[in-house]
Amino acid sequence: MIIQPTSLAALTWLGAASGTTAESWRIGVVLSARPLGVTEQGKLVLQIGGMAVEADMPGGQQGSLPNPQTPYTPLPTGQASTPLPAQFQVRVLSLGTQPTLEVMLPKASDSVAQVALRERLPQQDGFAPLLATVQALAQRPVMRQLPAALRPVLAQLEQAMRTPADITTGAGLREAILRSGLFMESSLAQTPLLAAGVGEDDWKAVLLKLSNLLDSYAPPRGSPLNPGAAGSGNETAPPLLQRGLQAQARAAATAADLAALTGEEDTAPLLGQLHTAVRAALARVEVAQLEASTVPAWITEIPIKSRDGKDVLQLQLDYPTDAAPDAPRQWTLGFAIDLPTLGPVQGELQLHDLRLSVRLWAERTSTTERLEQQFTALRQRLSACGLLLDQLTCQTGLPRAHGRHSAHLLKATA
Repeated sequence: MIIQPTSLAALTWLGAASGTTAESWRIGVVLSARPLGVTEQGKLVLQIGGMAVEADMPGGQQGSLPNPQTPYTPLPTGQASTPLPAQFQVRVLSLGTQPTLEVMLPKASDSVAQVALRERLPQQDGFAPLLATVQALAQRPVMRQLPAALRPVLAQLEQAMRTPADITTGAGLREAILRSGLFMESSLAQTPLLAAGVGEDDWKAVLLKLSNLLDSYAPPRGSPLNPGAAGSGNETAPPLLQRGLQAQARAAATAADLAALTGEEDTAPLLGQLHTAVRAALARVEVAQLEASTVPAWITEIPIKSRDGKDVLQLQLDYPTDAAPDAPRQWTLGFAIDLPTLGPVQGELQLHDLRLSVRLWAERTSTTERLEQQFTALRQRLSACGLLLDQLTCQTGLPRAHGRHSAHLLKATA
């Protein structure tokens, strides 16, 4: 759909095109828009970026240049007077006294999950920057300068992280997965009376609480102290399932940057950095949730805390949904982790009824040798559980990532 808006004044448009207004207008740029009302001449008043402009109704005829002071009738609740939604985006196609804009509406075939996924992908980033920031905060006096309401929530975030002992048992690993944020809404829906308990140790719930608090304390998003969107350059990383398992190393740069803040009274840079990391981690969880709603597989990430630092355990589970009720169980569980003492390690467990195949990969030769030394004990434990071990191997070198392909989004650039 194409509309040709008529400016409030030609100079306003020319100023916008040269970047002198709140939001620069350039050919190809995408701006947020929403309908405000309708004039007596039947023109639609839109708020685009930081300006109010008059436009021909989609499908209508060209009109003359309106008076900048022309009053308009606000749209009724529900936007019943216009075919446009309450909020949408427009792309600048041409400039001049009557710029041409393209209305970018979601395709009818796009599901709510697909639209939400595209919105969150540019915001998401791994947990490593957030974990490094929290680790550095706990070791520096600047922690005492943070707002009093923020400190207990940071303590909750620390409490929501799992320890190595927590995930070395089946029950502990199951609990860690349930509290990883991937199933927060499902847990609340099943046990609404336990909502307070879920909020105390669920990773997403604590991230939401911390993000809401930082909205009040952190510098405005987009400022130099709080750049907002995460990511590197202009590239937007694809969803987790499309990338496959990837071991994540600890982030050291963030901790080094925070060292310079020791003893400073101004905590604004720290709050901005923390705000960006929290929002990126929260978007990461929501991307994983949205993916899990569309395919019979999911990836979740569990922050692990130890004495010397914090790491990220990534888990991927594939399961059949079209198998017959009496068919043998078939599950594939993958994991990836990068520990300072072992380096990157990945694994894949394939369970077919009671038959199990285990394949491990390690980047370092020394790690491969250490893992192979545990094979005898592992075989004994699996046998005691009644499982038949078909394969148990460990190779040096990481496998090539095999992610799922999507017809809707493989890679996006801003």
